[in-house]
Amino acid sequence: MANVRPFRAIRPIPGKAAAIAALPYDVYNRQEAKEVVKNNPDSFLNIDRAETQFDDSVDTYAECVYEKAHDLLWEKIRRGDFQQETTPCYYIYELTMDGRVQTGIVACASIDDYENQVIKKHENTRADKEADRIHHVDSCNAQTGPIFLAYRANAVIRSVVAKTKETQAVYDFTSEDGIRHRVWVIAQTEDIQSVCDAFAKIGEIYIADGHHRAASAVKVGLKRRSEHPDYDGSEEFNYFLSVLFPDEELMIMDYNRVIKDLNDLSSDAFLAKVKELFIVNAVDKEARKPQKKGDFSMYLDGQWYLCTIKESDQSDDPVQGLDVSLLQNLLLTPVLGIEDPKTDKRIDFVGGIRGLDELERRCSADGDCVCAFAMYATDIRELFAVADAGLLMPPKSTWFEPKLRSGLFIHEI
Repeated sequence: MANVRPFRAIRPIPGKAAAIAALPYDVYNRQEAKEVVKNNPDSFLNIDRAETQFDDSVDTYAECVYEKAHDLLWEKIRRGDFQQETTPCYYIYELTMDGRVQTGIVACASIDDYENQVIKKHENTRADKEADRIHHVDSCNAQTGPIFLAYRANAVIRSVVAKTKETQAVYDFTSEDGIRHRVWVIAQTEDIQSVCDAFAKIGEIYIADGHHRAASAVKVGLKRRSEHPDYDGSEEFNYFLSVLFPDEELMIMDYNRVIKDLNDLSSDAFLAKVKELFIVNAVDKEARKPQKKGDFSMYLDGQWYLCTIKESDQSDDPVQGLDVSLLQNLLLTPVLGIEDPKTDKRIDFVGGIRGLDELERRCSADGDCVCAFAMYATDIRELFAVADAGLLMPPKSTWFEPKLRSGLFIHEI
């Protein structure tokens, strides 16, 4: 059963929350990050991407960068930009995007639950990406970017959330991208116990987004255990910062594909191959977005086509039955010769937040691609099924929005 416990968050003073809150560190390249912190010196990106404090001659992963992150964080805490709860609490983090609300519990999840697969993953991680965040967490002595977890909705937790939302939010602001962020503190002893007991009865929790942050936080915890062989399990390094959302409130967006060449096929020959493999109908722009599982759209030579995967090709396998897997296995590999979408430079991926116009732009005369595929979004139940089977999703299967902000909650380890 899940061990999800309250903690004494270090968090911005109310007047600073909007300025401090930052998108995750990995959505920016170095130059973009430098521009953000130049325009907003309070942005937590200063700490998450401390190379922004140096000129470009300093390597992103130089030791001085991590030392700078530590110094910036604790300097901001000392000067009063942040406050810390006097007793362990849970927190409610509500995000509203385009009128749709999702509400998570901010808490600390157990590294043992991660190691024992109570907390389940659906992606592999890369050692080089882990190394950066391991160094960052270890140097800062704190976790600053929450891991996005999902659980099957629970009536007790829902009730505590609804009750707490009747009180005054400690933060209420709208970020530049139009997302409204509200935070409440669950401070009542009986409510804290109710949430703790409810999570203890939940058998599975799933990483929705943040696999590298989760793996890094766990590895720092294991490192601290090796350095403190007399640990008893209660130490903060045994837990990692998380926001846990009920499945019923989550939306996964489409994660689309763009192709840079047709593997020496003409457009007509390629279209003929597609028509052999799928049920294909030309559609106008208004009908270009797929409406159900088993459908995807293709953009080729300025024309949209709605493609339906044949029933005979469908699969009950949690991974092989995913639309992204079927597209890969039926078309991208055998026809276009794209064997490994993780490494092949002929394919690129476009998150659904960018919209389908971006696919058209990439395939225009000024773009770098010749064909695009708009996918129907993977369902959260498909993600759960893959993780429950102990399997891994293909690359770029899910795109979660809105993104959790860093800097609103800090877990000192």
